[in-house]
Amino acid sequence: MNKIPSVDLSDFISNDATKKENFVAAIGKAYEDIGFVALKGHFLDENLVENLYKEIKNFFDLPLETKQKYEIPEIAGQRGYVSFGKESAKGKKEGDLKEFWHFGQYVEDNDALKAEYPENVIVDELPEFNKVGKEAYKMLEKTAQYVLRALAIHLNLDETYFDQYILNGNSILRPIHYPPIQEEPKAAERAAAHGDINLITLLMGAQGRGLQVQNHKGEWIDAIAEPDELMINVGDMLSRHTNNKLKSTIHRVINPPKELWGSSRYSIPFFMHPISAMKLDVLENCVDEDHPKAFEDITAGEFLTERLIELGLIKK
Repeated sequence: MNKIPSVDLSDFISNDATKKENFVAAIGKAYEDIGFVALKGHFLDENLVENLYKEIKNFFDLPLETKQKYEIPEIAGQRGYVSFGKESAKGKKEGDLKEFWHFGQYVEDNDALKAEYPENVIVDELPEFNKVGKEAYKMLEKTAQYVLRALAIHLNLDETYFDQYILNGNSILRPIHYPPIQEEPKAAERAAAHGDINLITLLMGAQGRGLQVQNHKGEWIDAIAEPDELMINVGDMLSRHTNNKLKSTIHRVINPPKELWGSSRYSIPFFMHPISAMKLDVLENCVDEDHPKAFEDITAGEFLTERLIELGLIKK
């Protein structure tokens, strides 16, 4: 497979049973084959996207000392600002060539989860920044809910199987700024090859070259979305839960050619996480003679902590 398949969510939410069935089949096949799709028909409108990009550019343009006011080491980068080069891919010493921000869940009617998650960090200098971030978070979460409903049908589960686990889930919206490259990077990339931790990732800003996905032959292929598409991939939690039936694919963001070093790149992934208590135990209907159970039982919270330690964001 040398191209990322494209699907339209409006087919799934239409009242046309055939369109819905075809969407489920197409997205299921894509996630079994390569783990990525480009998705049209999501819930983000053009104005919201435009305002979000404007606000995140305004934030990353702030002086470094202003941004660093919003970097809170004791919460391991779960909310607020994470400065340039702090995060590295699993197994990599070099920090990625990026700085980023984290918006987290806006918990409703659940005091225990409200206490478990850090508070969102408010940027005093930009009155619209947090408002627009919250709106985008909600629309991406809604999009993700419908994608997971389609995948539940594909896995022969109840359509709303994932709903109980993603309500108030530990999801993260991460606006990323890849600054202009000042000098030849030694071994660092904008984002080194990695798999995502979560259930699924919805990526804004995959227009133009940069994001690459590794297919089953080990070849790197460009993943380029149309302006109205989100790139959506399977994360390790969902891959584990489905006994690798749905593929969590290794991907990276490569450095641009030298003539483009002077330009910034922005991308905005939404990492859809379940609540920490969700059991990621392998689904029984994903196990058979040819596919024995490949993973030990673990909760989403335990798995996330393991991975954050590996990434260097939580110190043992």
